[in-house]
Amino acid sequence: MGNKALVLLLSVLVLVQVMVPRLSGAAEPERSTYIVHVAKSDMPEAFEEHEAWYESSLRSVSELAEMMYTYENVIHGYATRLTKEEARLLEGQRGVLAVLPETRYEVHTTRTPLFLGLDKSADMFPDSSSASDVVVGVLDTGVWPESKSFEDTGLGPVPATWKGECEEGTNFTARSCNRKLIGARFFVSGCEAMLGPINETEESRSPRDDDGHGTHTASTAAGSVVSRASLFGYASGTARGMAPLARVAVYKVCWKGGCFSSDILAAIERAILDNVNVLSLSLGGGVAEYFRDNVAIGSFSAMEKGILVSCSAGNAGPTSGSLSNVAPWITTVGAGTLDRDFPAYVSLGNGLNYSGVSLYRGSALPDSPLPFVYAGNATNATNGNLCLSGTLSPEKVAGKIVLCDRGLTARVQKGSVVKSAGALGMVLSNTAANGEELVADAHLLPASAVGEKAGDAIKNYLFSDPKPTVKILFEGTKVGIQPSPVVAAFSSRGPNSITPQILKPDLIAPGVNILAGWSKSVGPTGLTVDSRRVDFNIISGTSMSCPHVSGLAALIKSAHPEWSPAAVRSALMTTAYTVYKTGAKLQDSATGKPSTPFDHGSGHVDPVAALNPGLVYELAVDDYLDFLCALNYSASEISTVAKRKFQCDASRQYSVTELNYPSFGVVFESGSGVVKHTRTLTNVGPAGTYKASVTSDTPSVKISVEPQALSFKEGEKKSFTLTFSSPQQSANAFGFGRLEWSDGKHVVGSPISINWG
Repeated sequence: MGNKALVLLLSVLVLVQVMVPRLSGAAEPERSTYIVHVAKSDMPEAFEEHEAWYESSLRSVSELAEMMYTYENVIHGYATRLTKEEARLLEGQRGVLAVLPETRYEVHTTRTPLFLGLDKSADMFPDSSSASDVVVGVLDTGVWPESKSFEDTGLGPVPATWKGECEEGTNFTARSCNRKLIGARFFVSGCEAMLGPINETEESRSPRDDDGHGTHTASTAAGSVVSRASLFGYASGTARGMAPLARVAVYKVCWKGGCFSSDILAAIERAILDNVNVLSLSLGGGVAEYFRDNVAIGSFSAMEKGILVSCSAGNAGPTSGSLSNVAPWITTVGAGTLDRDFPAYVSLGNGLNYSGVSLYRGSALPDSPLPFVYAGNATNATNGNLCLSGTLSPEKVAGKIVLCDRGLTARVQKGSVVKSAGALGMVLSNTAANGEELVADAHLLPASAVGEKAGDAIKNYLFSDPKPTVKILFEGTKVGIQPSPVVAAFSSRGPNSITPQILKPDLIAPGVNILAGWSKSVGPTGLTVDSRRVDFNIISGTSMSCPHVSGLAALIKSAHPEWSPAAVRSALMTTAYTVYKTGAKLQDSATGKPSTPFDHGSGHVDPVAALNPGLVYELAVDDYLDFLCALNYSASEISTVAKRKFQCDASRQYSVTELNYPSFGVVFESGSGVVKHTRTLTNVGPAGTYKASVTSDTPSVKISVEPQALSFKEGEKKSFTLTFSSPQQSANAFGFGRLEWSDGKHVVGSPISINWG
């Protein structure tokens, strides 16, 4: 093993150290393990070796402390045991970026099982026999069947109810499937009809995934347990999907040319016939009336057959009303962050350091600071600051680090442009469109992404210093980031532009910097010039949050096989949380302020609580048909969705406020007035009495619940009415609130949005 490999191994080992205070006598202060992060280039000239500098710095605050490890690759710095006071003194020294207490954690590469609390309640989840009977169908770019995430060790025979198959095609045979990956199909007719035959030298005309996205989503939902997984050593640990014992069926509907609705509908139909239990669709494209929305139509069919359909909300945030997949029979999922980050500091020649993120792992930059240039000053193009292909002047960037602005092209593509122009590294600055949200990438060259504020400060330095220099310091993996979760800025937002009375998204789940399985046909950046191949990749999007909910729905379905899709979704929504353990409200990354139900829906998913929700809001097929009647859809429009004739009762007064949804979208059509929402709760727990409480940020709207208490027997249903009274008109304004029913053990929460049209 080479020196670099040995140091990297030691670095990874330190990341999983457990914080256990050293036993000491009364005279010795308690010591804990700390990891000291340093700016390597800040080493004083008096030292020739960094280790000597570390030793001297440490001795200045403690005579007893010893360096446990020193790091060169994964971070720059060392690990040691210090008292709190020694750590405080050390952190104040020049060149020390941070002195971070080591954290105890169970290593999971996605980190979401730990983050979601699944590690604490193994006894609450179903045994392997029932859990492995559940099948999650994934509509995406296919699957890389050789991924360890789809190994079937320990799984029994394929469920007898399974009717699917493993279709053969380019680079894919029937033997590609097993007892984990029990089905794989591809749907290409619509794509080929639009764009011509698939170029089989570029992508496989089969279920094989040449993109990576499908493998990532499928393994997130229901991937098997894989030890020692990571991306270039980042997020090292044990990977597992949300429902690791569930079976996976893959339906390839997305190609280089896109995902076509005819193929999507054919795949949903086939999945229904194959007997999947959950469908996961991390795709979308705009919004349309439900009878024109092919995903909504296909999902209605799945719902009729008892299949829960989970869809991504979209990545068009933080723009208001940017949601897709808003049909009430779809579970619409937004994205939040984890408590993990991948810091990469930008250290300027003026001594100032700015925190960024990166997943770069490769040849190191020189130890000495490098010349620094703004892309806008190294181009003849008007938009050269965006580092678009062919816009940088090689003679102005060669051997330097380049600052690029985000926009128009992919973040990793900008790095490729910078590298091809001869530069050695890149700092990628957010603009107002992205704010302070940071998404890590496995760049092709040393690079760090920084927020808008840091980017502006760095530009000021570039414009004012005649010979600007910079260093990029890669710090590895950091956990325990707070606050977390926060709503991702890119996560699409409400209100629901089709039916504002149906509050969307339904909830949020982890969707930022998620590690899961990957295709060996493509590098981690997805760029054609990226020749690297990895088993796991870290990417972000509501595409990542959707399969989290799909897998969690599979867990709940295995524990409660009799529950309908509406009951499973209700359990996930009404147990979601909207405040941190500190009592503060969930934050929005886009604004730095508390998020609203338009951002987070019911809140962040809490799967342990969802297993025992107490009460659920049940919905049957006829309830959705009544909802379509309330929208004044014609008989032909309703039949487009329902696939059968359905006649609305002309003598009946239909209302969208009567749909038994777990949230409340209140719309005052003409300003002041009264709006009533009627709901029915079903007890899925023990007998008990639930009392209602309502909170609101809009005092001008009076909200009342009738009755204010509901007593349930086991399995009993009880109805209530929520009345909203607005004495004044507030045109184009919004307000928010929350209804909770509680029996002292269970809290059944529902978000409220108030809209004056």
